[in-house]
Amino acid sequence: MIRLLGYFFGIACVLFLGAAAVVAVYLANVAKDLPDYAVLNSYAPPVTTRVHAGNGALMAEYAKEKRLFLPIQAIPDRVKAAFLSAEDKNFYNHPGVDLSGLARAIVVNLQNFGSGRRPVGASTITQQVAKNFLLTSDQTIDRKIKEAILSFRIEQAYSKDKILELYLNEIFFGLNSYGIAGAALTYFNKSVTELTVAEAAYLASLPKGPANYHPFRHPDAAVERRNWVIDRMVENGYVSPSDGAEAKKQQLGVTARSTGPSLFASDYFAEAVRRQLIGQYGEKALYEGGLSVRTSLDPQMQLAARKALQDGLTTYDERRGFHGALKAIDTTADWGKALAEIPALSDVPEWRLAVVLAVSTESVDIGLQPRRDGAGKAAAEREHGTIEAKNMQWAYRSSTGERKTAKSPEGVLSPGDVVYVERLGGEGSTSYRLRQPPKVQGGLVAMDPKTGRVLAMAGGFSYGQSEFNRATQAMRQPGSSFKPFVYAAAMDNGYTPASVIMDAPIEVVSGGQVWRPENYGGEFNGPSTLRSGIEHSRNLMTVRLANDLGMNIVAEYAERFGIYDKMPALLAMSLGSGETTVLRMVSAYSVIANGGKQIKPTLIDRIQDRYGKTIFRHEERLCDSCNAGDWQNQEEPNIVDNREQVLDPMTAYQITSMMQGVIARGTAAGKIDLGGRDVAGKTGTTNDEKDAWFVGFTPDLVAGLYMGFDNPAPLGRGGTGGGLSAPIFNEFMQAAVKDMPESKFVIPQGMNLIPIDRKTGMAAMEGDPNTIIEAFKPGTGPADSLSVIGMDSTMAPEEILKTSPQANQAVQSGAGGLY
Repeated sequence: MIRLLGYFFGIACVLFLGAAAVVAVYLANVAKDLPDYAVLNSYAPPVTTRVHAGNGALMAEYAKEKRLFLPIQAIPDRVKAAFLSAEDKNFYNHPGVDLSGLARAIVVNLQNFGSGRRPVGASTITQQVAKNFLLTSDQTIDRKIKEAILSFRIEQAYSKDKILELYLNEIFFGLNSYGIAGAALTYFNKSVTELTVAEAAYLASLPKGPANYHPFRHPDAAVERRNWVIDRMVENGYVSPSDGAEAKKQQLGVTARSTGPSLFASDYFAEAVRRQLIGQYGEKALYEGGLSVRTSLDPQMQLAARKALQDGLTTYDERRGFHGALKAIDTTADWGKALAEIPALSDVPEWRLAVVLAVSTESVDIGLQPRRDGAGKAAAEREHGTIEAKNMQWAYRSSTGERKTAKSPEGVLSPGDVVYVERLGGEGSTSYRLRQPPKVQGGLVAMDPKTGRVLAMAGGFSYGQSEFNRATQAMRQPGSSFKPFVYAAAMDNGYTPASVIMDAPIEVVSGGQVWRPENYGGEFNGPSTLRSGIEHSRNLMTVRLANDLGMNIVAEYAERFGIYDKMPALLAMSLGSGETTVLRMVSAYSVIANGGKQIKPTLIDRIQDRYGKTIFRHEERLCDSCNAGDWQNQEEPNIVDNREQVLDPMTAYQITSMMQGVIARGTAAGKIDLGGRDVAGKTGTTNDEKDAWFVGFTPDLVAGLYMGFDNPAPLGRGGTGGGLSAPIFNEFMQAAVKDMPESKFVIPQGMNLIPIDRKTGMAAMEGDPNTIIEAFKPGTGPADSLSVIGMDSTMAPEEILKTSPQANQAVQSGAGGLY
């Protein structure tokens, strides 16, 4: 018996050793190709790039995987407890593999064998880290063995907190959110530190199967799973029974965040920043690099820019009549479903789509597009409203004709027509106004002239209507808004604001062709000063001045100011016939506004990488003493402005003063009122009134815009910069500067202010009502004789008297030195 037992024991030992050898060879073979777990030490997951406005408000996020990395120290204990309870309650005690949990899973799976139930897993958090970071998701024995081996090695190399940090920042939560910080924002629009027990428990329930516990598609399953996690938290001692019971009573409370820009009206600005980031760093850095971008956007100024441009575009559009209904739907059945499927302008929340239900001579009954809940489901209830006849009178005129084509709403709308409406009065009012998206478009930019920071940008009526950014992408003719740069070049090259140019017809022959430029309106005034030429936007004077100055000089200044990269030295270019953008024009005017310093327009102040290191800063001025360690009664820091001086400060002031006259007496007279603030600007109207411009500035803010059709077409009678664009500028600037301290244009030291005759440009006589104070550089002043640019010689006295009533009056009164 003893020999037999010994015999069997020997066989068992041999078999055991053989099996052990086989297992050892298998494990050695599996372990031979294991990935290097040391890569976990340099873990750098794809992280969301976040773009912020100038005040820190979140403007946009860009990511392939919406993730924000959080160190374990920043994650609250209740959040950790939720995940430990849901995934691995023995995490801080096992060596990487939970043998007791594995045994329980085996028993449960054996009991459920043949029942069709999904097998129960026993993977620890460490095993999930090994799988997610180093292995595939293949359901094979080899992969599970590799996972276990790597788990033991990871536990030996890293602390438990480090492993938990990796896990919480990597896992997928559904709704394209990764990591606990991203999930908290996506599902609850909260930071991790703000999560309640119930919210943390719900997020902890998601890694097992985000689709199975979707808050809107499977709300019951989501609540059931969340409550199970809460029970485990109570069972493990992380939450008291009373707190757990209270948490289970709460609703899921999921408020899915919008995927669009977080800051209202920032769409065009955010897209321009996105394009710049891709151009500068590439798509991978944008969508995976976790950049923190601080832009120059002023949110309040942006709202003002959006409103002013939209008001101007809709006012113009409504004056030209009704385009017709967007489409027609059947109202005999449930119109809400059909209306809900029509996309509305998401970035114009003031307007809602509505369907016409009934029309009378007095009003229109409408049904409003149903609102949607967080899951995107249209509400079942139907809202109704009324458009009174007086609130749609502009639509009585068809956009295809000049006269009214209807006398009441019955001639404009029919039941089933889908239109836009805007509520009149406060919330709860059922009175609406008829609206329509305008066909005319435009772009507006506002900039700090001292730094080049773009503070506001409107690229069109609605980003939802068109993503094309007309502030930065539309190449348009600036028309007469280019003239100040012709005059600036002249002022830098010996001319004065009192220099006199002939305002009379001119012919230019080139290549056998004759060009006959004209003033707007066709009239001309004979000899006139440069100031008058700017104020009244005289094309004939500008052409003569550019011809006398030389177009090569004009082209050099246009390129120096950044209006064009390469400007042809053609005489027609002096009237703004080239193409440029609103952003470039505003940047060029900023040089005049800041006293002649070159600036680089920027949408971005600073960019930091995922580790907080600054990799870009727009500010290039130097300040060596700004980083003093302590205060020792030293002098205040001095910021050295090393920017290039591209225009004489005195010239800049002269042009500014002349453009103040544009607003006071010229083509923008009566259009701009900033409550007594110093403001200068210039209108611009292109051939056939296809584009209407206005660019202007105060000492601290420059703004410019144009209005025109995307496919250039005449704007119609009165489609000028003064008539269309100046009122938009005025509306914007009134809102933008109301909280700014008032300041004045600075007169450079040494500038001489001399009273002159407005027409002749010569020194004014005492008491002359036609006197104006003009700015002259040292060594210059009013002319002693009237020399007219654009004539073969100095004018004879009799010719002066014919063309200048002011000169005639001066001669008759005995003024000396007239000739």
